[in-house]
Amino acid sequence: MSNLIDNLIEQGWLKTPRIIEAFRKIKRKDFLPENAKHLSELNEALPIGFGQTISQPLVVAFMMEKLEPDVGDRVLDIGSGSGWTTALLAEIVGKGKTLPAGRQGKVFSFEIIPELMEFGKKNVEKYNFLEKGIVKFFCDDGSKGYREKAPYDKILVSAALHKELPQAWKRQLEVQGRIVVPIGSSIWLFVKKSEDEFQQYEYPGFAFVPLVSKE
Repeated sequence: MSNLIDNLIEQGWLKTPRIIEAFRKIKRKDFLPENAKHLSELNEALPIGFGQTISQPLVVAFMMEKLEPDVGDRVLDIGSGSGWTTALLAEIVGKGKTLPAGRQGKVFSFEIIPELMEFGKKNVEKYNFLEKGIVKFFCDDGSKGYREKAPYDKILVSAALHKELPQAWKRQLEVQGRIVVPIGSSIWLFVKKSEDEFQQYEYPGFAFVPLVSKE
């Protein structure tokens, strides 16, 4: 996948060293169904079953750069699907031995489709992130967030909302935290400036499968 990653760097989609390092280490091929592994170098979204896809690498790179995950961050990963974004996040946030007590990076991963949650979990297990306690999977509706482990430094959503941002995500985010989420055909970045103030930025021109929720 190095050619694909090199291309993403050359085209300016991947910029941050820690994110580039994660892309090089976490192989997209490991998160594809057997019949699609040979397509891992394609810069395209690929089907993973149940009407869902593994996102286009360019899009994942763009969203990661806007999210700015860092060592020690606690991340809510919603619509985790194949587990690729979960593993990329875990590789970034779980590093480091000298973090303050209680600040080990964690990724709380939500996938509402049971078979996909199991598929993603099995894929992420290849990198020992569950064994190390960095990743925890939930088969549930991510639109409610996960209050038990809030607040979060970052929230990444990999499927499109058809309406506004859920209040639960806003409440469960740390001040100065970031949410990256597709809404319609745009990717949006929300930065929490205070308990009731968000800066928001829209980046149009993307396509996503819709977020599945219980509503």
